[in-house]
Amino acid sequence: MDFKQLGRQAIISTSKEKNSLISNASNMKIIFISDIHGSATFLEKALAVVESEKPDQIILVGDAMYHGPRNPLPEGYAPAKVASLLNNYKDRIIAVRGNCDSEVDQMLLEFPMMGDYAVYQAEGIYFYITHGHLASPEQAPALKAGSIFVSGHTHIPVATKEKGLYFFNPGSIALPKGGFAPSYGIFDQNQLIVKDFEGNVIKSVEIEK
Repeated sequence: MDFKQLGRQAIISTSKEKNSLISNASNMKIIFISDIHGSATFLEKALAVVESEKPDQIILVGDAMYHGPRNPLPEGYAPAKVASLLNNYKDRIIAVRGNCDSEVDQMLLEFPMMGDYAVYQAEGIYFYITHGHLASPEQAPALKAGSIFVSGHTHIPVATKEKGLYFFNPGSIALPKGGFAPSYGIFDQNQLIVKDFEGNVIKSVEIEK
């Protein structure tokens, strides 16, 4: 699919026909949370950031509730509690499916999360959101110049621009890799920023318009 052809009001079906859409918006603040892997402890930290930052939208980049057989159990592992906490923010959440997410997880959630990708527009910028196990930054589809490819999966933060596209990975809030601290992402005032829970900037890139 060539996303250069999308109209401003386009509605796109995901491969699961669940929750992919484009919404016109301006002056948006977005929080990105990825790879929770069932940690209620770290989700509560992320939601404290949500309460402080008061974002317009929360984007979940997959792997919300199950830790996955290759990962250790994260601190505060409580998948049902994670579902309950997330449901409190259901009206602001856009979510995509990670490789550890399943139909059973969806049964506990009050918002759709089984789509393989979502497309969202804020301040004239297109965000293509996918977990990363089906399409990595190296396999990004044809996107309009200046679009942002958002993924998780690697648990390693990224904020960079290459060949006219932005690539953003908020890292994992619960099981970071590569020596990084638990982290989340934020889009605000034309910047993509990855921060740890101490407020330190780990990665950032400014969006050029």
